[in-house]
Parts: sequence; C-alpha cells; structure tokens
Amino acid sequence: MSERRVVITGIGCVSPLGLDLESTWEGMKSGRSGIGRISLLDPEPYECKIAGEVKDFSADQYFKLPKDARRADRYVQFAVAASKMAIEDSGVDVSKIDSRRFGVMVGSGIGGLGTLEREHEVCLTKGPKRVSPFTIPMMISNIASGIISMEYGLHGPNMVIVTACATSNHNIGEAWRMIKFGDADAFLAGGAESTILPMGLAGFANMKALSTRNDEPEKASRPFDKNRDGFVMGEGAGVVMIEELEHAKARGAKIYAELVGYGVSADAYHLSAPSPDGSGPAYAIGMALKHAKLNAEDVQYLNAHATSTGLGDIAETKAIKLAFGDHAKSGLMVSSTKSMTGHMLGAAGGIELIASVMSIVDGVVPPTINVDDQDPECDLDVVPNTAREAKVDVALSNSFGFGGHNASLLVKRFG
Repeated sequence: MSERRVVITGIGCVSPLGLDLESTWEGMKSGRSGIGRISLLDPEPYECKIAGEVKDFSADQYFKLPKDARRADRYVQFAVAASKMAIEDSGVDVSKIDSRRFGVMVGSGIGGLGTLEREHEVCLTKGPKRVSPFTIPMMISNIASGIISMEYGLHGPNMVIVTACATSNHNIGEAWRMIKFGDADAFLAGGAESTILPMGLAGFANMKALSTRNDEPEKASRPFDKNRDGFVMGEGAGVVMIEELEHAKARGAKIYAELVGYGVSADAYHLSAPSPDGSGPAYAIGMALKHAKLNAEDVQYLNAHATSTGLGDIAETKAIKLAFGDHAKSGLMVSSTKSMTGHMLGAAGGIELIASVMSIVDGVVPPTINVDDQDPECDLDVVPNTAREAKVDVALSNSFGFGGHNASLLVKRFG
C-alpha cells in the first residue's frame, strides 16, 4: 500500500484580530494588535486588566438551531464557528462522503470555564436545585468535538486530546496520524478556548504569568523582547480541514499545503516552567522533520510558541538552536504571532498552524511586533515589527503546554 499523504483543504478561525481567516491573516500581516482593555468583565479588581478578546461575535449564525448556540459554552461556540468556516472553505459536500470516514478532533485546554463559574455561583446563591442540567455537558473539554459531529452528521473517529497550550497541535497531529494509518479520510481538527474570566485572570496572574502593562495593551505581548513581563491571554478558535490526498483530489478540492510532519515529546521537568535546556521541544522538532523526511535546512519559517514570558522564550530559543544547528541563525525566519493575538491557550496551535500555512500560500512571514530591544539570549531572526515577503516552502509550528507537553507540526508547499 502506498503511503497516504495528508493535505489541508479548509481553514476556519475566530480570533482577537477578526472573525474569519481573511481578517485574522490581514491583521497578522499588517502587524495589528488585537489586545486591549478587558470588556467581558470589570477588570478593575485584577492585576492584569488586558486581553485579546473576540469582538462582535454572534454564535447563532453558526449553529443549525439557535437554541443549541445558547446551550453551548463560549469556547464551544468558537469551535463550531471555526469548524463551519473550515467545512465551507473546503467545499466539501458532507452528504456525499462516507460519514464514518470523517472525524473530529477539536479540543480545548481548559474547557467551559465560563459555564463552571456561572453555575457554581448559582449553586452557592440559589441552591443546588437551580443549577442548569446542561452544566456538565456545557463544561467538559470534549463537548465541542461532539457537537460538531452532531451538527454535520460525522460518524468517524471523535475525541479530543487535552494538553493545555499544546492542545491544538496534538489534536491536529493525531488526526493526521489516523488518516495516515487508514482509519479516516478527513478530519476537522484544532482547538478553541475562552478563559477571559475571573478564575482565568486570577489564576494566571497569581502564577506571575501575565503581563501587567495595563497602560499599553497593544504593546504588552512582546515575545523575544528584553522588557517582556508575561503573556497576555487571548481567546478564539483555529480549525483546519485535513484530508487524505486522493480523497481531496477526487472531489477537486483546493489544497493549501501538505501536512508532512508531527513531533511529540515531554520535558518531564516542572508543572508550568519549560526545561531550561530546550531538549524536549528540540526532540519534537526533530521527530517532525524525520516524519517529513526533511532536513533542518529545508525549513524557511518557524512560528514559535514564544508567549512573551522570561523563561519560555529563552528555552524555546535554545530548543531551536539544538534542533536546527547553524541554520537557526542563518536562513530560518522565526516569529511569534502571539504578539498580536495574545496567547489563545488551547486554540493557539490551530491559529498558528494557519499562519504557517498562509505564509506558504502568500509568501509573507508575519512579524513579531513590539520587539523594541531584542533579548540577546533570544538571538534569532525573529522578523521584528514588520512582515517580510519571502518564499516559504516549508514551515513549522511549535506549541508547548503546562505539564511539559511539546508538539510540533510541519507543513510543506503542495506539489
């Protein structure tokens, strides 16, 4: 049996930069920040008062029945919206394909935190009898995948992997693996998150993980910059439609890029801090290259996990140098689109793979904005402040999660 190849045929996203691929990608290319003062709640009591919020989002249009939208947590609404866009963008007619061969893996790092907070308050103030019967299904991290399958009648493999901020990459990578293995022909895969909430803000802030540059929101997320002081939370969803190549060709699908590599590893080091030597991510990058049968020198662009934390950006720089050797400093363009979207947690990898794919399609590498004084310990070509026109044939996207979870995805120009 010949090797099964996997291609990306549809893209859907909801982000602080816009409610679709076009506005999100245009925002990235222009170096626009989606970060501002929090409006979803009163930020005054919180140390961090800024975030990358999704603006003007209305869920009803993405669900077949508006009542189902109202019974879905905000993270699920984002997931369903991005999945609908990915299906429509792919041009697939769901009624004409084998639904048992079409799977869903759209995960979330934290799940329905908003539902949990709201119903916990109801339980405390109004009593347990008043808690919504929808609480548990609205809250759990797997429900977005379940609801997407119900919306479209998709009976194929359906599950989610929850690995904090590596969630999207693991879901996309394992969906890729199932297509390669022959268990499915198509998947909707990615991640969604909505945690700009009291517990999210307080929890991350008390870890000293969040930026407190509240007077300059648009300049607060500054990966690789010497004066970074923590990440800025974002929200949204990034979902891709991936297909086995012959399946895509048979229906005349347009192909954005080929998904050629996937690498996974663990730091086995600390609850929330990265291993300082960078060896864990470097191993994942090496595994992705090995799967793709590519050399380090073949990669032109790397979308970094780089969240704008002191330890994290340096550790990833070390990982990139370990994995790429001399190429890390001569020929490899690196950027962190989190400088514009904030850190979208479980959705980050989905959005960042999309940015990596679009760099191949458009020949434009998005910038890392707010690099005013580059940290000498992050001595890479971080494409500072302004997008760069460049031919990209191979791009890699890194995602790392609390618990030491590392995942890298490798995409290549199709041809």
